[in-house]
Amino acid sequence: MPAGANDARGRVAELHAIREQVRRGPSERATEAQRAKGKLTARERIELLLDEGSFNEVEPLRRHRATGFGLEAKKPYTDGVITGWGTVHGRTVFTYAHDFRIFGGALGEAHATKIHKIMDMAIQAGAPLVSLNDGAGARIQEGVSALAGYGGIFQRNTKASGVIPQISVMLGPCAGGAAYSPALTDFVFMVRETSQMFITGPDVVRAVTGEEITQNGLGGADVHAETSGVAHFAYDDEATCLEEVRYLLSLLPANNRENPPTVPCEDPADRSGDALLDLVPADGNRPYDMRKVIEEIVDDGEFLEVHERWATNIICALTRLDGRVVGIIANQPQSLAGVLDIEASEKAARFVQMCDAFNIPIVTFLDVPGFLPGVDQEHGGIIRHGAKLLYAYCNATVPRISLVLRKAYGGAYIVMDSQSIGADLTYAWPTNEIAVMGAEGAANVIFRKQIAEADDSEAMRVRMVKEYKSELMHPYYAAERGLVDDVIDPAETRHTLIRALEMLRTKHADLPARKHGNPPQ
Repeated sequence: MPAGANDARGRVAELHAIREQVRRGPSERATEAQRAKGKLTARERIELLLDEGSFNEVEPLRRHRATGFGLEAKKPYTDGVITGWGTVHGRTVFTYAHDFRIFGGALGEAHATKIHKIMDMAIQAGAPLVSLNDGAGARIQEGVSALAGYGGIFQRNTKASGVIPQISVMLGPCAGGAAYSPALTDFVFMVRETSQMFITGPDVVRAVTGEEITQNGLGGADVHAETSGVAHFAYDDEATCLEEVRYLLSLLPANNRENPPTVPCEDPADRSGDALLDLVPADGNRPYDMRKVIEEIVDDGEFLEVHERWATNIICALTRLDGRVVGIIANQPQSLAGVLDIEASEKAARFVQMCDAFNIPIVTFLDVPGFLPGVDQEHGGIIRHGAKLLYAYCNATVPRISLVLRKAYGGAYIVMDSQSIGADLTYAWPTNEIAVMGAEGAANVIFRKQIAEADDSEAMRVRMVKEYKSELMHPYYAAERGLVDDVIDPAETRHTLIRALEMLRTKHADLPARKHGNPPQ
């Protein structure tokens, strides 16, 4: 007998029909409109993020229960957000993706409840959470219920902070209070032209200040990657962006109780870095590209730079040494001579905290002339911002190794993970200069009277500079006083770091019992 609508086969057929409807989405017209903007659908994005065939959807049949303003006549499945879990490189990852084709991806009560559930599942399972953001903010028709939904998301973002990796991928608009969820996560990815983030849009800015600006000019990917520092990564297209998210996940542990994944390494641990002798000029006033130094030392020359285009005077990168993940923080002499300023301090401090939260050892490369002087810096709070980096290093319990390549002057030397603030091991190259300040400035202060009274003041100044350097700034001064554990041949840097990290792999350090610290803001 043919299957009837009320028997088991009929019910299964009905289920498959509904599932197909859910998979297709609201309409072809809505899908075409999404693609006309140069954007993928939510399901296409999930397919690019997760391993093929690994996605398990949660609550695909969920519908809202709101009434009024025509909502009772429009109750699409999923309620505008797709939630679930799958794998990335075989490891479990949870995700949710706004479906802009349904209510513009706007958040309502049912929509928010789905996100809350998947966030709770990720925290309980101890697995990363990736949000694929493409929504128009709170669903106005649902009023304060929608706003409360955002509160629940923020609360869970904070609860998950430092427990599981949280990654926000901006693939469309994100305005108003909705922008605070990505800001609470560990990493923010953006796609040029199609994604924007701002608290108040161009229309409000125009009405309040009279300033004319486009959405991308106000909160586009390049603005947040270069100027505000809100975005850690920016890419030209969604496929590249999501592939880089997969790469980042391969460098992170599933949660704070695990170590990052180790991979087989064919790059010899004892490989000599002879090129380093030519990459770094002995003259401390000559610039060079610190990225090339990092490439020469790490496995196969590969690393993922975080905040590459913001605060370019410092480099923060995830990479591997002998197959094990490490975080690298390095001054960049090519930009502002590698000085520390407000933005560099904030960038490095957040990176240190992330590494410490997720059991990633930290290696610091120093070539720093000091903090950037200036009225803007002082009035902008360089003291409290610089203290953020100091606090982050002092609070970190993961293995910490510092390496002085050339200059390490004044307070910046102390802040950049010196031995005195808890670095486990400190090495230096024979080109190092560790001092309170540069020899010229120091001589001008200490020998001011002798220089002023000399018949040939310039000759006296040159002689005093030379004397100061020979007495207090020679390459072995800090090592002789135990402030540097060893002065090493630059060519042996890779092997030295790998052996030291292997020894420190079982390091255990406890912080004082406390609810939490009160870091400088």
